[in-house]
Amino acid sequence: MTHVLRRRLVGPPALALLLVALVGLVAPPAATAATWPYQDPTLPVATRVADLLSRMSLDEKIGQMTQAERGSVTATDLTTYRLGSILSGGGSAPSPNTAASWADMYDSFQRAALATPLGIPMIYGVDAVHGHNNVVGATIFPHNIGLGATRDPALVQQIGQAVAEEVSGTGVDWDFAPCLCVARNDRWGRTYESFGETPDIPSDMTTLITGLQGATLGGPTSVLATAKHYVGDGGTTGGDDQGNTELTEAELRAIHLPPFQAAVQRGVGSVMISYSSWNGGKMHGNQYLITTVLKGELGFSGFVVSDWNGIDQIDGSSGFTAAEVTTAINAGIDMVMVPTAWKTFISTLRAEVQNGHVPLSRIDDANRRILTKKFELGLFERPYTDRSWTPTVGSAAHRALARQAVRESQVLLKNANGVLPLARDNNKIFVAGKNADNIGNQSGGWTISWQGSSGAITPGTTILQGIRAAVGPTTTVTYNQRGTGIDRSYRAAIALVGETPYAEGQGDRTGSMSLDREDLRTIATLRNAGVPVIVVLVSGRPMDIATELPKWDALLASWLPGTEGDGVADVLFGAAAPTGALPMTWMNSVSQQPINAGDGQVPLFPQGYGLTY
Repeated sequence: MTHVLRRRLVGPPALALLLVALVGLVAPPAATAATWPYQDPTLPVATRVADLLSRMSLDEKIGQMTQAERGSVTATDLTTYRLGSILSGGGSAPSPNTAASWADMYDSFQRAALATPLGIPMIYGVDAVHGHNNVVGATIFPHNIGLGATRDPALVQQIGQAVAEEVSGTGVDWDFAPCLCVARNDRWGRTYESFGETPDIPSDMTTLITGLQGATLGGPTSVLATAKHYVGDGGTTGGDDQGNTELTEAELRAIHLPPFQAAVQRGVGSVMISYSSWNGGKMHGNQYLITTVLKGELGFSGFVVSDWNGIDQIDGSSGFTAAEVTTAINAGIDMVMVPTAWKTFISTLRAEVQNGHVPLSRIDDANRRILTKKFELGLFERPYTDRSWTPTVGSAAHRALARQAVRESQVLLKNANGVLPLARDNNKIFVAGKNADNIGNQSGGWTISWQGSSGAITPGTTILQGIRAAVGPTTTVTYNQRGTGIDRSYRAAIALVGETPYAEGQGDRTGSMSLDREDLRTIATLRNAGVPVIVVLVSGRPMDIATELPKWDALLASWLPGTEGDGVADVLFGAAAPTGALPMTWMNSVSQQPINAGDGQVPLFPQGYGLTY
């Protein structure tokens, strides 16, 4: 098991030696001396797991199955209740929100975990879904819909590796990514978390898992990946978040299961269950799909985690019951995300085991799965943050990779009279729109906070800044958000319009999917000047623009590019030709939703469409 010994030891040798010395000072003897077989890294993982399991009490086993939110748990709680995992919900960060603060927080929690009699390290989970997006200063990559447009699995694997480095630099060792949903209705507020509307694209992009975890778990920046949300979350009726996926089993298997099969074949360490239902039954209680299909038929050997308070929803009433706990655990959920009510969960599960409703064999199976991943990650040998990776958070190399991803994700949908690319030199360009100079808007949801927000929320390059940097000294770039001040002397106008940030729930669109009045007014102001108008659409999904499109000279779908807006400018000015292809079918009107490849409807642009220069 030599690969197990490599994690978190790569870095400047002096720093590594200093860290080893420091860890030796703070870690209890159980974490450093191989008193028992499970503490011996030369033994096979299965042997270590069996030895540790034989020494664990029921309380210790239930603790391993419990995941609490950082804001609802203290270091003392971690030691007292033997908790196996902690997470940060969206926007839940230490103060100040810096990479170093995250590392300090992680190490503090880990010290508390190692202070338990058996010294079992905790595993810390975050939603690093497009970069280490809870951390101010991290590199924010395009959301999955943009990565799907690249059709570049090798690039996506590189992004996974970069994210793993930034995550490792904050101590965190578990990422709730990638989302492998197949989004079938663009009304759904999580559409941007989908790589594409057909199963082939998300399946191809499971390379992200290899990037995050490495070829095998236990490498220097190996981070446990999570395939989510199992299964059918993108297929709900009406695109209703957490809704009901009404499909036959054959349809569910054909559309929504393949990306998870691909993830299992790549050795994904964990799978998160979907809030949604399948034909009226909540996925969190579906023993057939979790145990029979995922663990049995697909051969998934990692552990299954619930979504945030997901077990609460099994009976449709708020607050979980003993029956819901039993249903979820017996269905095959191994670790339960109970952000705040974790003490109640622990006492409830203990009672359900003691009264025979949950067999001890199920508890042991869950622990075997969780502990196996902790051993494979090397957490028992190197439980603390390897600070040699901390400077990679937001590094120039990672931002350059993100810029490449932005470039490759741009989809050119219209280019009348070859108005694009724009000349870099001897030009006069007007830039307008609410998404021109706004890092928050171009990054979308799941950026610093759960729903995301507008404004200068984290360091980066806005699209306007990218445009200004792309042109030569003989070109004039004028910016006014509303388009005020444009006249016929300009050679072209760029309107950066579209959506503002949202995440699931708040992102569902039950009515119009058109541009808002502000965007339409801005574009009209530019058009009235009589110059060619290039519309750059910053959005988490296709929008209803067919009636407006004839008035525009060019249309570029930029999706949600993240912090490196200069990648958009690279395509506008021809430093790179557009190569992106639509991962979704683009509707002619909102009345067509849901619209997908092969359904017989006539789209504005089919899946796979994209022009180039």
